[in-house]
Amino acid sequence: MKTKLVYFIALVAISFTGVTEVFATGTNSNTVKNLQEAYVGESTASAKYAAFSKKAREEGYLRVALLFEAASKAESIHASNHKAVLKQLGGNVPKFNPQIEVKSTMENLKIAFEGESYEISTMYPDFLKKAQEEKIQLALISLNYAYKTEMKHKEMYKKAIEALKSNNEKSLPEVYSVCSTCGNTYDSKAPERCGISMTPQERFINFSL
Repeated sequence: MKTKLVYFIALVAISFTGVTEVFATGTNSNTVKNLQEAYVGESTASAKYAAFSKKAREEGYLRVALLFEAASKAESIHASNHKAVLKQLGGNVPKFNPQIEVKSTMENLKIAFEGESYEISTMYPDFLKKAQEEKIQLALISLNYAYKTEMKHKEMYKKAIEALKSNNEKSLPEVYSVCSTCGNTYDSKAPERCGISMTPQERFINFSL
């Protein structure tokens, strides 16, 4: 965690050279509260997708299981980033036990799609706006990493839903690559550098059948 935090902060420094308000906030700021909510949401999503992956595997949907496995890792990276920023800002990290309900794989995909839709249409835009108003640049980086990744997850779930509806699950990808810095998810082998955080290929986490 310490090494990751140093790497994360280094990326922020590169992205915001000359900015002096990276850590300027109070523990009662709206952004700290939003980060706490986002941390709970991402941690819950990670646990939920891991359970959904297991269910998909049980039902014989190996490619959907792989998608959920990769997404679970991405969400855990988002949660870890939010946690690191919270600690840096002096905020408390919530303690909780995720409540998870597992249904059929098709239902689970629809739940995941709806969750991602909410995050990219409402939650993260609101959180990013508030962090911008409060000039908390470190939070902006973490929130933006998650926001951009969730947009990709939504499309991946949409594609998986359509594949199952047409009884063509085998048309889905057999490989996923997740950036260890920002959680950016590719349904292919990792590129030379992450399109969001510019993290090099060797720092990606790979998933395959």
